[in-house]
Amino acid sequence: MKFGFVDEHRAVWPVRVMCAALGLSASGYYAWRARPESLRAQTNRALTDDIRLIHAESSGTYGAPRIHAVLRGHGRRVGRSRIERLMRRAGIRGLAAVPRRTRTTDSRHSYPIAPNRLARNFMTLAPNQVWLADLTYIPTGEGWLYLAGVLDMHTRKLVGWSMRETLHTQIALEALAMAIERQRPAPGAASTVTP
Repeated sequence: MKFGFVDEHRAVWPVRVMCAALGLSASGYYAWRARPESLRAQTNRALTDDIRLIHAESSGTYGAPRIHAVLRGHGRRVGRSRIERLMRRAGIRGLAAVPRRTRTTDSRHSYPIAPNRLARNFMTLAPNQVWLADLTYIPTGEGWLYLAGVLDMHTRKLVGWSMRETLHTQIALEALAMAIERQRPAPGAASTVTP
């Protein structure tokens, strides 16, 4: 592996300097370079090409287990760990599966539950009678972006919102505070909704 590094960088630094820095002999490098490629290295190179082809045909989604299954289906007898090793060396990775269902609510708790005053009747006669709040999360390159929003059910407009990179109860309170400040609902407006 060290001789391979020397061979890749011989246009940048002199061979003798790199060999001295890596604790190798220059004659050993030149003997390694003159030696023909081993049968194992040849089959590994051919297998890596086949792995790249299968990976490309799957649009980059297949990992080692599926590539192993495809090769076995074609009658190739090769170990899965060898495929994993060659994929790792070549920098080939399959895409992680997207979770089928995300569960965001845990109803098994002992906290008090607010009464259902609307009974799924979201029709209103005027703005600021019924607000709907929701929390969602958006994947970013570094993690998640959490968004809390308050929607006026009469106008169907977003009246308050808040965003954070960490999930905390403060995000919902900030969205509600913004909605109250922007809409200025009449005192007791929430009490006009009957159960």
